[in-house]
Amino acid sequence: MAMTNTRDIALCQPRDAETLGTEAVRMRLLIDANASGGAVSTLEVTMNQGADGAAPHYHTRSDELFYVADGELQVMAGEEILTLGAGGSLVVPRQMPHAFGATPDSGARILIALMPGVQRFEYFRLLDRLLRGVATHDEFAAAQEEFDNHFIDAPAWWAERNAHRA
Repeated sequence: MAMTNTRDIALCQPRDAETLGTEAVRMRLLIDANASGGAVSTLEVTMNQGADGAAPHYHTRSDELFYVADGELQVMAGEEILTLGAGGSLVVPRQMPHAFGATPDSGARILIALMPGVQRFEYFRLLDRLLRGVATHDEFAAAQEEFDNHFIDAPAWWAERNAHRA
């Protein structure tokens, strides 16, 4: 039986990845949902030691894969806060609140994949503009539904993150 391809491969060469962010947290936009036929959206995030990656939030349409390429990642997944070392991976199911950041003792370089994919590159560009003072918090809050990124209050996460900063 012959296999029939339904779409082309999704490819991002290293030189083609758009890089956004700050000195402490850098994002490389790899493959967005439109390039993968909606299967996945991916990015690489590099965080300096102790840097916060994403504030507590959840997605309604996608599961989220985290793969730690280097360093150590602290993750909130539901009620649990755990540490994931280099070579480790975790899938957070849709609807589960989660957050992440580099551990207090290490930086981290991670791959994130949303499955199925959601067009997210414009979200990260908006976040970059917010960090540079070019976009407002109101614009960012208004985009939660469009990009399926719904922020929540998670005092236990912030208590854990701030305990190591005092």
